[in-house]
Amino acid sequence: MTNLTAARINDFILQKLHSGRLSGKGGLSAKTVRDIMTVFRSISSHATREYGIREVHFTMPKTEQKKIEVLNSDERSQLICHLRENQNRTNIAVLLCLFTGLRVGELCGLQWRDIDLKNHSISVSRTVQRVNHSGTSEIIVGTPKSRSSIRTIPIPEFVTAVLMNIKGNSATYLITGTAKPTEPRTMQNRFQRILKECGLRSVNFHMLRHTYATVCAEHGFDPKTLSELLGHADASITLNRYVHSSMQMKRDYVSRLQMTA
Repeated sequence: MTNLTAARINDFILQKLHSGRLSGKGGLSAKTVRDIMTVFRSISSHATREYGIREVHFTMPKTEQKKIEVLNSDERSQLICHLRENQNRTNIAVLLCLFTGLRVGELCGLQWRDIDLKNHSISVSRTVQRVNHSGTSEIIVGTPKSRSSIRTIPIPEFVTAVLMNIKGNSATYLITGTAKPTEPRTMQNRFQRILKECGLRSVNFHMLRHTYATVCAEHGFDPKTLSELLGHADASITLNRYVHSSMQMKRDYVSRLQMTA
């Protein structure tokens, strides 16, 4: 630790970790490098506290904000029309996700006890994921990824009406109609078949969540409300990822300015 200098660490970050990415020849992304160096920073801070070793400061690579891909209005209309005309448990679950922004694991973990048809809302309190253990894997039903992910989400009344058609026992899962949940990977595969049936491009299931968030932002949802609907730990995540002004929005705001004396 005492032999490490800012220059040596910065060189390690640039030459060993990030250089391939900068030259277009692979290498680690800025986010991965930041994750690695965050661990190092914790080690360095511990060494300073416990042994008085001088903490070394270094420069973190900047992460590039990726453009969020979403379904456009025509694609949304086409998908919604297909889901409403071909109602089954899987299609209705996808429709629900399109109007709630649920993560696929949260959707798979949804039981009828979590759906309040009278008050038009759903409660997110569990998630389903496949976990690997020493070469084998198993399906785990657990709590969501963070405290903020445990939330209640209002749903449109027309979605409630569709859900009424398949209402089941409180202890059964929405997608399966049984006491056994669907695996997220299975839901991903089913979603791909739905897209193919609609004649839509192949996209990841998570794009439904991005689409929901973007549509909400376009309809003027304030960042705090939207972040709670999405289950984000911090409203800044929502702001940075989804709330971006279009040129038309900027023109609309500027047009409200009036010349004053």
